[in-house]
Amino acid sequence: MGLFGKGKDETSELERQPTFGPYRLHELINSGGMADLWLATNQQEETFALRLMHQNLRFDLVAKRRFQRGCEILSKIHTHSQVIGYYGHGKLEGRLYLVMEYVEGANMRELLHQNDPMLVDKVWTLLMDMAYALEQVHDSGFMHLDYKPENLLVSRNGQLRLVDFDLALPKPDVPIKLWKYGGTPAYMAPEQLLHQRIDHRADLFAFGVAAYELLTRQRPFPGETAEEILRKQLDRASNFVSPREYNPDLSVPMEKVILKCLERDPDKRYPHMSVLIRDLQAAP
Repeated sequence: MGLFGKGKDETSELERQPTFGPYRLHELINSGGMADLWLATNQQEETFALRLMHQNLRFDLVAKRRFQRGCEILSKIHTHSQVIGYYGHGKLEGRLYLVMEYVEGANMRELLHQNDPMLVDKVWTLLMDMAYALEQVHDSGFMHLDYKPENLLVSRNGQLRLVDFDLALPKPDVPIKLWKYGGTPAYMAPEQLLHQRIDHRADLFAFGVAAYELLTRQRPFPGETAEEILRKQLDRASNFVSPREYNPDLSVPMEKVILKCLERDPDKRYPHMSVLIRDLQAAP
């Protein structure tokens, strides 16, 4: 841009860019089942990630309630450095929206697919940040219920942010039975797949799956369907591979942390993230 303003070509290019209320939409970052995620700027040229619910869901009461609940929960827990920053949410031009911190980087699933060397160089920091993020969710009175690599954003310098609270719920005092169990089967605890009562310890199981995958590049219970995954969770004697079989460099204490997270019985898992973090800190 010149000293005296925009040239003709630059002005016409800006006019062609879509807008949403006071935001200019620059790039579609991702499109999921519920919403589009845009790189956006406001009138002060500040950069954000703007999440817009799909137009075809505007009459879907369940989807709208889930989107709004996720926004409200994020607004209560976002002050932690490992949770995505929150700037506001609401309804504008007939669409529900959420304005968040923009993180330049990729989610952990993408980095795993790319075999990014940062996952090796910063593996210890990433594991701790993964745990701290989940601890913040639980300490704030919620359970995430969709903890997986796709919802772990990693910046170019290795900083981690937990995102997507659409399935999150208040953390109950005792395990509860849900009318519907959402989530990704590969990261769901056996009690979720069996439609039994659950609590925050389902998140600890998901953490164990994600940590196992980060450290071995394999999933502990591979399968194409929820039924196949559940069968492998329940029949470990014949098919489970310990993390150190895939990664001999893994310490024995670290393996014990992961295996405790992956216990079939929730009562045998860690009771709280703080206890898990204590053992994780002692098991590099």
